[in-house]
Order: sequence, then C-alpha cells, then structure tokens
Amino acid sequence: MAIHKIGIIGTGAIAEKHALAISEIEQSEIVAVCSSSPERAKIAEEKFGVKAYSNVAAFLSHPGLTIVCICTASGSHLEAGISAAKAGKHLLVEKPIEINLSRTDQLIDACHQNEVLLNVVFQNRFSPGYIKLKNAVKEGLFGRLIMGNAHINWYRSADYYSGSDWKGTIQYDGGGALINQGIHTIDLLLDIMGEPTSVFAKVKTTLHAIEGEDLAAALVSFKGKALGNITASTALFPGLPERLEIFGVKGSAVLEAGELIHWKVKQEEEQETKFLKTSQIGSSDPMAIGHSLHKSQWMDFLNALNTGSCGMVDGHAARRSVELIRGIYKSSETGKEVTFPIID
Repeated sequence: MAIHKIGIIGTGAIAEKHALAISEIEQSEIVAVCSSSPERAKIAEEKFGVKAYSNVAAFLSHPGLTIVCICTASGSHLEAGISAAKAGKHLLVEKPIEINLSRTDQLIDACHQNEVLLNVVFQNRFSPGYIKLKNAVKEGLFGRLIMGNAHINWYRSADYYSGSDWKGTIQYDGGGALINQGIHTIDLLLDIMGEPTSVFAKVKTTLHAIEGEDLAAALVSFKGKALGNITASTALFPGLPERLEIFGVKGSAVLEAGELIHWKVKQEEEQETKFLKTSQIGSSDPMAIGHSLHKSQWMDFLNALNTGSCGMVDGHAARRSVELIRGIYKSSETGKEVTFPIID
C-alpha cells in the first residue's frame, strides 16, 4: 500500500497534535508544512523537521503531496481549501469547516467539483464513551429521545485572546465561545438528536475584550418534538468539563469530558460502566488535550481514502453545527425564534 504523503497549512499548537497523530500511523508521513511568513516558515521547518513554505501555491506543488490538513484560523479555511482542492489534494480541515454557511458551501462545492475527499476534525466522535452512547441510541436502548443538552461552560484567561490576532474576532473566528469551543459538543448533540427545527437564543460578551461572545444560552427544538439546551462560555471561572446529556423515554446517559459518568436504562440491571480515559480536559487550558482521538480520526480519514468511502465527518455532516450556531447568532441579534433551514 502506498504511503500517504501529508502536508499541513498552519503551524500553531493544534498542528503539532496532528503531527504527533500522523507520526504514529503506518503508511503515512508529513512531508511539508506551510506557514504565514518566511520567518514563521523557518521556525516551522525546525519544529516539524520537514520542508516548510510560506507560499501556498509552492507548498501544494511539493513532490508527492496528496493530502492537506488545514489548521489555520477558522475564517481562512475557504481560500486554502479551494486552492488545495483545485490542486487535487484531499482535505482534512480543523473545525469549524468555516465561519458561515456561504463560505462552508463554497468549500464543499469546490471539493465535490474537483473530486477530492473533504472531512472535518471533530475528534470527540471517536471517544469510546461517545461511540457506546451513539450505538445505544441507534439501537433504541433509550427509546424515543425527548431531550438533549450540551454544556460547554469553560474559562479562558485574557491572555488567550490578547495573545492571538484572530481568536474572538468576527472575521477569522466567526464569533467566540460557541463556534470555537462549543462546536465540538454541539456536533455531538446534533449527531445524536438529529435535525433542529428552531432555536431561541441569547449571546453576550461579558468578560473578555473580544468581538465574539463569551457567554451563550439557547433552547433548541428538534424533529420528533424533542428539546435541547445549549450553554457555552469562556468566562465561567474556573471552567467545568464539557457535558452532553441525553434523555429518552426509557433511560438516560451523560458524557462528561469524553467519559460516560451516568448510564441508566429502565428494567436494566445496574452495570458499572468503565472506560479508559482517552482525552484530557480543555475546560481551562486549550492545549490540555492529547492526540489519541486525532489519531483515530486520521485513521478513519485514511481508511475512507483507501476504500472510497466518505469518512465519519464529511463536509455535509460538519455543516450542521455551523448552521445551528449561525441560527443562534441570528436569534440573539433579532430577539426572535429562528427556524431551520436558514439563509446565511
């Protein structure tokens, strides 16, 4: 089997997680990286130990390159992604796929037109606890779902934003706590609960000197008459583990920081649910996470390429969380309930 030759655009902290994950997978290797300036490219070349570029076109011409991983600011995924797609490179893009639906759809269309695979990084779908929960819901163990809640009540220091030229900005982050931090758990909520029909929400900036929100609350209605609550923040000291709560007519489960901490089904014998810890908590430190789940997603992506399948999180699957978050922003701006689908 041929070796997958991978390049990374963006050389910040999350790119290092991807590099570690790729280094542990047979038949794959990083062959090039691309940074935003010649100075940063020189630093990246030493850090990653591969050829580094500061020009995307030159990077895409690197010999043998077949896969591009985009780890830049969220609001710049589109331009790099279209260039890579036109060059015939398959894409694994960090979340969110883009910051609004127009840019998201342009990227999805470009990959479709150029017949390249597009997947988006939502590594929490690969935790053993979540996989057990998802399978149980699919098998009907909890019965008809009636409520699903996502709580991402995190904290970020002022330095987290002041040390970045894009985090918390509308142009490059698309907002704040929802579209950057909360989107991971919102993705899981949608994957379990299905399509939302409407949302009523309020977002605020309460603590940080940023354009985007650092506090948000939303009430979601789903098809099938289920309801859901979403809270998200980067202003709630000291920051609590993210939490996904699923309730059905026959039982309920709670996933906290990737671990199942509650599991109860009617008429089922008490069972002790144990899982090996697979991820660290990022509730107060954004980089206090491992790379094992990124490795799992990379393996899924590479398997999709080898087999001609679409992968766990293709562009259309990743689009759903962007649409819900944009609906939340629209509801907060207008003070009205927003129904789906929306035009953004």
